[in-house]
Amino acid sequence: MLLEINNLEFSYLPDQKLFQDFNFSMEEGQVIALAGESGCGKSTLLSLIYGLHDWRKGEIIFNGKKLKGPKGNLVPGEADMKLVAQQYDLMPYATVFDNVGKFISNINLKAKNEKVTELLEAVGMEDFAKVLPKNLSGGQQQRVAIARALSVTPKLLLLDEPFSNLDTSRKFELRDKFFSLVKNLGLSVIISTHNLEEIIPWVDKVAILKNAEILQYDSPELIYQQPTNEYVAKLLGEVNVFEDSEKIRLNLDKNFYFPQQIKVADQGLEAEVQESRFAGSFFWNKVKLDDKVLIIHTLEKLEGKILLSFCG
Repeated sequence: MLLEINNLEFSYLPDQKLFQDFNFSMEEGQVIALAGESGCGKSTLLSLIYGLHDWRKGEIIFNGKKLKGPKGNLVPGEADMKLVAQQYDLMPYATVFDNVGKFISNINLKAKNEKVTELLEAVGMEDFAKVLPKNLSGGQQQRVAIARALSVTPKLLLLDEPFSNLDTSRKFELRDKFFSLVKNLGLSVIISTHNLEEIIPWVDKVAILKNAEILQYDSPELIYQQPTNEYVAKLLGEVNVFEDSEKIRLNLDKNFYFPQQIKVADQGLEAEVQESRFAGSFFWNKVKLDDKVLIIHTLEKLEGKILLSFCG
């Protein structure tokens, strides 16, 4: 086991309750998504793991060693980890190239230059090597911080909302390059996000947080197929929620159906189309089933009466 958190208790204020009897673990080489709404404790948990806060009770064990937190370390943070927080902590008067190369030895300058260039290309910042961070956008600074964190191949990489400041085109490009590099290097990664949809194809497991408590910790497939509750389901995107009474009345298998899990069929329950809008690769449709309004996705525009079938 690479990381274990056992019975952890932490809060910022004496009378505040945040993490209580908190438990978590991950294997080496895994990519874990830490998902939840803003304020659920994702950033605090990453800071705790990295050693920026002292906890009241419990233990954090990393690579077989109990961590001590700031009171036990002369310099806050752990040597075999790298944290890319939402404040990027770049050296303001050093170039992008020098920021990325900060932790790389100068013994072999040729090898260092090659590695920095490779990392800048991986995050799409090779054209900004001689630029100072103050002249970069927030998204560009974020990419430089990620490249710097990868420069020493940490045993555990902690990323706090790493794609949050990127525009859509850059986000897709960086995401693909980043996860390919992570796989090639065999890195262990915990990545926090409030938008699970954008990274779910690349992660091994997903931990859903709410109020500093893990509601579900499973593979992406299992969380998608069997979300524990409405909060979990909504983190995966737009979802149709059925109360237990509605589930029984409609003879459904579960309480949560994503739009693509409700199909137009030759046989099924009759519904009436209220709206049908083009949404790129599909049509977004609002339909009414008895007194229940549902959202479904189809490849063609809908109108009038239709029959619906529900699949898991």
